[in-house]
Amino acid sequence: MGFAVAIVFVVLAVVVALGAIKIVPQGREYTVERFGRYTRTLKPGISFLTPFVEGVGRRINMMEQVLDVPRQDVITKDNVSVQVDAIVFIQVMDAAAAAYRVTNLDFAITQLTMTNLRTVVGNMELDEVLSQRDQINTRLLDVIDQATSPWGVKVARIEIKDLQPPPDITNAMARQMKAERERRAVITEADGEKQAAITVAEGSKQAAILQAEGRREAAFRDAEARERSAAAEAKATELVSNAIAAGDVNAINYFVAQKYVEAFGKLAESPQQKTVIVPADMGSLVGTIAGIAELVKTAQAEHRPAPPRPAGRGSAVPPTGA
Repeated sequence: MGFAVAIVFVVLAVVVALGAIKIVPQGREYTVERFGRYTRTLKPGISFLTPFVEGVGRRINMMEQVLDVPRQDVITKDNVSVQVDAIVFIQVMDAAAAAYRVTNLDFAITQLTMTNLRTVVGNMELDEVLSQRDQINTRLLDVIDQATSPWGVKVARIEIKDLQPPPDITNAMARQMKAERERRAVITEADGEKQAAITVAEGSKQAAILQAEGRREAAFRDAEARERSAAAEAKATELVSNAIAAGDVNAINYFVAQKYVEAFGKLAESPQQKTVIVPADMGSLVGTIAGIAELVKTAQAEHRPAPPRPAGRGSAVPPTGA
């Protein structure tokens, strides 16, 4: 009988010890209730409770959690029905508030997100909804975070997962996108042709300018060459004239022979001249030169002044027949 009582006391002691010792795992917090009233929160680790007086009330997950917001139909500002779904990232910051200020925390946050999602999307047109997801996420985050703050919850992020317009709207958007792409392609091609035409025109302009400058420079060089050639010719003519006046027949012989050779060379270089006739008697050139020399001598004799007469009374005048 005494042995049985001892066993009962041992079992009772074990039960009491197990009820008084609580081990809280990492990422969790337990609330403690005394006769049904919240007293404190147990942090991760080992804690001791008063047997038969205190007990664990709620076990709260303190890690960040992801809530899936179901898909729903939302009417935009321009009366287009869009199917929208989202995900919400939350983290409990106050275990007591999350346990005793709201019933079914996950369900409450999900419903709150769905309601505000309809409000935000309903105030925007379809194009804004499709192109401004970041703005929708930011507005939802501000509203949901303020609403869940009394529950001891921090909303970290809200992301729109999917936006699905009606099929007819999707087809219209696809056609619009195709038309826009084609328009951009046409504009790009036209700009390319325009730039090419401008480049070609600029090249032609520069080529014409360079050609005009080349012609001007060539004309200037030709005029300068002709001027120098004329000056040289005039100088040579002057020298020959002075030589003729001085009685040097060799000068005119050289001058006439040079002109004769130049004329004969041009005749031989003519592209229309098929046959060149060479004079049989090249001595005629010498004869021509000699004849010209005689003419020069005659001209010199005619223009030479008469010798002065000797002064004196006894000068005799030769008879006419002498």
